[in-house]
Amino acid sequence: MQFLWRSESHFNLANLFTMVNITCGLLATYFITQDAFVYAVILAWIGGAFDIFDGKIARKFNLSNEFGVQLDSFADFLSFVLVPTFFIFQSVYADLSGLALIAASVASVYYVISGLRRLIQFNINADAGEVAKYFTGVPTPLGAILLWLVWLGSGFIGWMGVLALMIVIGALLNSKVKIPHL
Repeated sequence: MQFLWRSESHFNLANLFTMVNITCGLLATYFITQDAFVYAVILAWIGGAFDIFDGKIARKFNLSNEFGVQLDSFADFLSFVLVPTFFIFQSVYADLSGLALIAASVASVYYVISGLRRLIQFNINADAGEVAKYFTGVPTPLGAILLWLVWLGSGFIGWMGVLALMIVIGALLNSKVKIPHL
C-alpha cells in the first residue's frame, strides 16, 4: 500500500480520489441518458466533493505530480463541463426542434469548448502543488454550480433564459474576473 503515499505513483491517494470523481461523472452521464436526473445530480455532487478532497489530500501529503494535474483536469472536464451541459441538454432542451434546437446545440457546444479551453489554459499555467490566491475567470466547478442553479430556475426562465445564462457562464470561464481560491 506504499503506492498510496508516493507522489510519483499514478495511483496515490489523491489520484484515487480524482478517479472516484471520474467514476461519478461517468455514472451521472449514464443516469442522464436514462432520464434519471435525481441520481445524476446526486452523483455529480458526490463527484464534486471528491474533487474538493483530492486537491486537499495532494497538498497535505505532498502527493502532487504532473499526472495528477492532468487527471484532475480531465475529471473537471467530465464532471463540471460535460455532465452539467449534457444534463441541461437532456432536461431542458430535449423537446426543442428546428432553430431552437440549433441554438441550444450551439450554446451547449460553446460552453463545452469554453470549459475545455479554460482547463487547458489552467494546465499550461499550473505548477504541481502550487495554489494561487485567486483564479482568473470562473473555475469549472463554480461554472457547474452556476449551471445547476440555472437548471433549478429553468421552470421560471424557460429554455431561452437557460440558453442565455449558459452563454454568459461560458464566457465567464475565460474572463478576467478574479475569484478567490478557497
